[in-house]
Amino acid sequence: MASDPSIPPGPVRRRLFSELSWPEVAQGAARTGSTVVWPFGAIEQHGPHLPLSTDALFAERVCTAVLERLPHDLPIWQLPTQSLGFSHEHRGFAGTLSLPPELLLGLVVAVGSDLAAAGFQRLVLLNAHGGQIALLEVAARQLHAARPDLAVLPCFLWRGPEGIAQRIPEPERQRGLHAGLAETSLMLHLAEDLVGPERQADGPLREPPEGWSLEGQAPCAWLTRELSSSGVIGDPAGASAELGQTLFEALVEGWRCRLHSLLNSDWPPGTLRG
Repeated sequence: MASDPSIPPGPVRRRLFSELSWPEVAQGAARTGSTVVWPFGAIEQHGPHLPLSTDALFAERVCTAVLERLPHDLPIWQLPTQSLGFSHEHRGFAGTLSLPPELLLGLVVAVGSDLAAAGFQRLVLLNAHGGQIALLEVAARQLHAARPDLAVLPCFLWRGPEGIAQRIPEPERQRGLHAGLAETSLMLHLAEDLVGPERQADGPLREPPEGWSLEGQAPCAWLTRELSSSGVIGDPAGASAELGQTLFEALVEGWRCRLHSLLNSDWPPGTLRG
């Protein structure tokens, strides 16, 4: 019996792009506002206590939870997580695997072009690795220039949902850039068995000149080895599963609200077909 394109996806597992048949993909892509979310992470060092897959795990778990909470009649699907990313700043630590920037750019354009050819109208890049924010923004522009019929929205997991920063105490809010309090707490909530016991701070960071920062409004390029011998930038010592659960709920609800709003709109202009 042929599938009816008017029937919304049923079980949550049908949100997974890789589990659809090709007729289901064609029917889904033809729906107004059809959207695909592509989680992005990295395979890179996260100190002596967190796994290499930290960013990829965060992106995938948050994305899956968000899609589970969206109404089943909305046309949105989740691509397999892109675990390998651009992690040049973490080279010098065993286990870090980093793709050349041009390879990641080409990957986004190639996959996005295939999605556009299938008829999808939006691609959300849900990225959890801070070191490739700018690169994925460039990739999004290149893809949209090549396929103006596909809206491309490059997003950073930790940037967007309200209230995330307020849940992280100072000085970690400003200095916990990598494998610190927030990431360690989130991993304790999601996969405690992957968190090792060695959770000490690497030492105080040298303060940049007034008005400058490692990240933010006036950043500089840095390599992890210049800042830390352990790979940790921040202090994971006070991490807890309770804080991790709070952060996870805030991330999931924040992205649920944003995707729900997007799916009930005709944004961005000039890309959606009625």
